[in-house]
Amino acid sequence: MTYTVTTDQAPASVSAPDARASRKATLVASIGNVLEWYDFGVYGFFAATIGAKFFAAGDSVAALLSAFAVFGIGFVARPLGGIVVGFIADKHGRRPAMMITIMMMALGTLMIGISPTYATVGVAAPVILVTARLLQGFSTGGEWGASAAYVVEWATPGRRGFFASAQQLTAYLGIVLGSSIAALLSGALSVSQIDDWGWRVPFILGALIGPFGLYLRRTMSETPAFEAARQIPESGQPQEWGAAIRLFCLVAVTHSVTFTFMYYLPTFTQKFAGVSRVESLWSNSIAIIVFVLAVPICGMISDRVGRKPMLLTADLLFLVLSFPLMAATVSYPGFVTVLAVQIILNLFFAIYAGAAAVACVELFPTKTRLRWLSPAYNISGVAFGAFAPYIATWLVEKTGSPTSVVYFVLFATVISGIAILGMSETAHKPLR
Repeated sequence: MTYTVTTDQAPASVSAPDARASRKATLVASIGNVLEWYDFGVYGFFAATIGAKFFAAGDSVAALLSAFAVFGIGFVARPLGGIVVGFIADKHGRRPAMMITIMMMALGTLMIGISPTYATVGVAAPVILVTARLLQGFSTGGEWGASAAYVVEWATPGRRGFFASAQQLTAYLGIVLGSSIAALLSGALSVSQIDDWGWRVPFILGALIGPFGLYLRRTMSETPAFEAARQIPESGQPQEWGAAIRLFCLVAVTHSVTFTFMYYLPTFTQKFAGVSRVESLWSNSIAIIVFVLAVPICGMISDRVGRKPMLLTADLLFLVLSFPLMAATVSYPGFVTVLAVQIILNLFFAIYAGAAAVACVELFPTKTRLRWLSPAYNISGVAFGAFAPYIATWLVEKTGSPTSVVYFVLFATVISGIAILGMSETAHKPLR
């Protein structure tokens, strides 16, 4: 059996992947993906402590806003990372690109874990923090596209949605790992121990497991689709501006939901929904585990019914139910309400994510896939995810209404909905 990349040039073919090779490639790439997103995400769960440690003493709200602003700065480097790593991935292969991302992420995480605080070195502390976040952002900017393409390009025919769900699953498994470690530390250590040294532990752990991820990625082989694309001349490749704009809009929901309903919600529920820090973190972890379990099922369904029906269904659910669900956490505060709402929101997101990753990859031709996919995805991340926690905090402060955090998500669902309605169905077509 051969694997053919269809282009305007003569088709190029190599042997297609079998199920065993697809599973192995997906597992190796996905384990590295867990480490990437654990490292990038754990910052959000210690934002309040980091704000107090790395910025001048003063108003707690101002410190939290500063910490979330630095969280957003990490996204500024993501488009650059997407461009540079995307070019490397298209020119030299997915494997070297993914080795670069894992090394840079480990370095940025180590810098945060061992950095002196503002009380020790003054303004040098936030400078080090910003530098570390820029490294993490550059790495993550190249990681998502490279790993998504790698998994989809290794997928057996008719199962691209299922295999692509592993990329989404492991990214959020990394988030839940960070959330769970934060919850364990918060339960095992006193507040003073967390403030003194406990907040450093998750970052140091992330840096230590980085070499393990690098070792795994050294064992990866290039995808059959990339090997076929090598045979296609570089000249004459079509421009993909329309597909890039559609992807930018398509993932607006992905970014706004992730960084509002996953990263910011533990802070929100502590302030407005009557739960403790430990309860908020465990609720978040349990809800993301539900997402992790549901997303492969949704990926398989998208292989049967198509990408568009799944994406539209989730988009409409967010548009109609986000506000009443968030209002319920304020009107009926407590752990049970918070957990139920977070589980429901994560199930909606699983429907979307199960189809979104594979749809993004299918929009572009293999030969130039990453140089279009990664920048478009990451520029959307800056627009709809980078400052989502900051915007949510700002909206609550300005309006005096806790439920105003939903406004930004609703705006993103409208943008994504327009893109979904205009896209062609790609589920049952071969990769270009």
